[in-house]
Amino acid sequence: MDYLKLNIDEIQDKIEQACKRSGRKREEVTLIGVTKTIEEPIINASLNFGITDIGENKVQEVTRKYDQINKGVKWHLIGHLQTNKVKYIIEKVDLIHSVDSVKLAKEINKRAAQHEKVMDVLIQVNIVDEESKFGVLKENVQPLIEEIAMMENVKVVGLMNIAPFYGDSELARKDFKVMKALFDTIKASAIENVEMKYLSMGMTGDYEVAVEEGANLLRVGTGIYGARDYSK
Repeated sequence: MDYLKLNIDEIQDKIEQACKRSGRKREEVTLIGVTKTIEEPIINASLNFGITDIGENKVQEVTRKYDQINKGVKWHLIGHLQTNKVKYIIEKVDLIHSVDSVKLAKEINKRAAQHEKVMDVLIQVNIVDEESKFGVLKENVQPLIEEIAMMENVKVVGLMNIAPFYGDSELARKDFKVMKALFDTIKASAIENVEMKYLSMGMTGDYEVAVEEGANLLRVGTGIYGARDYSK
């Protein structure tokens, strides 16, 4: 598993350099290991090399792996979440990145209330209106947040974005700038029951640019664990 340590150390160093370039503190930024298709022994090994947070795209992967992963790790649900699947992960995950409708927020609120917890969520923003991606258009983000803010067992704590695959990380910079401006606007609005703490953007191909533009949650999979094996 030496490759994991090498990969993680390299990414951590690049994050630190990106923080220095943008005048930020390294401790402001959390690296999430995206563990889609990765088996439990490899995930647990990565936790020994400094990964504190892991992200899964699919509910069934969370439920399958949950009891096999070392305790103390923070779980992130980063993929699209269907309302009928909320009940399976509400007790397991620490942060849901992909809320994009009142309907989904209501279901999360209902299930969280049943477990006497407040579920932290991010609003997924579709910044360039890609038909292939989930998320809320920029102009609809604040109205959605204001509606969710009235729910007792859901708390909006930030925004999430998946940048288009440009093939050049610099081309994602403009999208990250728009996201940061939107994040700052909503934060300045000081909506009750909303705490804008997290800006989740940046993946293996563009996380350094994301850090430079204000991201504090980075979702890196291939860069840590290697190429995906989708045959599994």
